Amino acid sequence: MAHPSEQRIDLALREPPRAPLVDTFGRAVSYLRVSVTDRCDFRCVYCMAEHMTFLPKPELLTLEELDRLCSAFVVRGVKKLRLTGGEPLVRRDVMTLFRSLSRHLDSGALEELTLTTNGSQLARFASELAACGVKRINVSLDTLDPAKFRALTRWGDLNKVLAGIDAAQEAGIKVKLNAVALRGDNEDEIPALIEWAHGRGMDVSLIEVMPLGDTGAERLDQYLPLSTVRARLEQQWTLSDIAYRTGGPARYVSIAETGGRLGFITPLTHNFCEGCNRVRVTCTGTLYMCLGQEDAADLRAPLRSSESDEKLHAALDDAIFRKPKGHDFVIDRPGQAPALRRHMSVTGG
Repeated sequence: MAHPSEQRIDLALREPPRAPLVDTFGRAVSYLRVSVTDRCDFRCVYCMAEHMTFLPKPELLTLEELDRLCSAFVVRGVKKLRLTGGEPLVRRDVMTLFRSLSRHLDSGALEELTLTTNGSQLARFASELAACGVKRINVSLDTLDPAKFRALTRWGDLNKVLAGIDAAQEAGIKVKLNAVALRGDNEDEIPALIEWAHGRGMDVSLIEVMPLGDTGAERLDQYLPLSTVRARLEQQWTLSDIAYRTGGPARYVSIAETGGRLGFITPLTHNFCEGCNRVRVTCTGTLYMCLGQEDAADLRAPLRSSESDEKLHAALDDAIFRKPKGHDFVIDRPGQAPALRRHMSVTGG
């Protein structure tokens, strides 16, 4: 007799086609980011408070429930699935979820299965991720200075991250670096970080700090507009806008002198809402239709109330109908509380 999880997989594969998820502005939702845990082995100063209170484990979706939820989105037209956290690779047995979801790559229903990671666990899991069909990952790395890295992450080990990047590249996984531009912390290192990454065949995306959650730091002190960063880079390099896209919000340039690509993710100076094809689901099954809005939909209740996915699909229809035109991030008011109380780690950073 088939195991219940195998029965669930068979049912997902046999489910009849359903209408794609399209919001009221005509934007099709084709990219899903799922946080598999709110826990992390770092406490980055722009992401978390030093002493975090994490969710009780019973509130989290099980790995089987996460598989069922992701599969429902795939049935509705999601082509790119990114697992995030917290740090996704600290979730116990998370590789069983990757292995199960890889069936959607095999069937052609899903075009990409990927993750964003801090890299601390990559040396352990890189080869297994590659075996699951993961071809490209994002690694968050803000500095190559070991002491500064420990300060920014509060207790991270740079050498473990670098070893993880080595392991991923050796496994044939393409690595892209994500770096948050932080005034006074890493702004002078950005050119060196780009040169190092491009020298190893890695793209880089720079990100403006976002006003999410109380991290114990003043956001305005951290905020460095990427328009300023670009202007500085153009004093030493030749930057040319290109049409390259990965499905996310980054706008890319090529750098003639390094031969690599550089992305700018600018939720504050130049938002990317008009072409938003993304939604986020937390590890508790809460769907956020916009990173910068509080409106959300509970998917855990319909998921757990029935073995059928009918209620889940009805909840998805209702939620996507409410997807807003754009976010309301504002950061340049001194002393202002974060735009949103929830931490980035809750909705997938």
